[in-house]
Amino acid sequence: MATRKISFEKGEFYHLYNRGNSKQEIFHNDNDYNHFIFLLLILNNQKNIELRNIQVSKYIHNPDIEPLVSIGAYVLMPNHFHILITEKIEGGISKFMQKLSTAYVMYYNKKYKRTGSLFEGKFKSQHLNTDKYLKYIFSYIHLNPIKLIDKHWKEKGILNKKVVIDYINKYTYSSYLDYIGTKRIQNSILNTKDFPDYFPTKNSFNVEMSDWLSYGDFE
Repeated sequence: MATRKISFEKGEFYHLYNRGNSKQEIFHNDNDYNHFIFLLLILNNQKNIELRNIQVSKYIHNPDIEPLVSIGAYVLMPNHFHILITEKIEGGISKFMQKLSTAYVMYYNKKYKRTGSLFEGKFKSQHLNTDKYLKYIFSYIHLNPIKLIDKHWKEKGILNKKVVIDYINKYTYSSYLDYIGTKRIQNSILNTKDFPDYFPTKNSFNVEMSDWLSYGDFE
């Protein structure tokens, strides 16, 4: 059995990601995306809970919730996802990701009448061990959806920045909208106080994204 190269530690930051087997789509429609987002919120709890009949609006105001992790950013794409994360308790990342992956695979296999593995093995992880690397990941995650309308933008640059910004401003399957101040229930997924305050205002976040669109050179 393969062992994970990175051991997670409290106080450290990690970029997690995984994709569908053979790059297959893991989200086919709004319901699939929204269910995964629901799981991001509900399963970040040290207690095991019954997912059925959960009222999200009441759940997020429950003072007894004890998070496993803090999430700083995320994005869902048709065949993969990215999460920026740090542990709240020892072992929190592994437990949270096990709960998340298991719950979504069960949902997906039942809905689409399939069996077997959905993801391409265990989730992957990168230790964000420098301030520069950590700040960069915020942009990398939030600008990922641009590939859906211009897959060569990183190599060739952005021809029409307004079109791109309008697109990501309407892309609901990431935390981008939370950083630009959109009020929605998904705000509760993030716990930004456990991450460096790179973007103290909406404008500072917008400037960072705009700079990457103009001059960024993503790996």
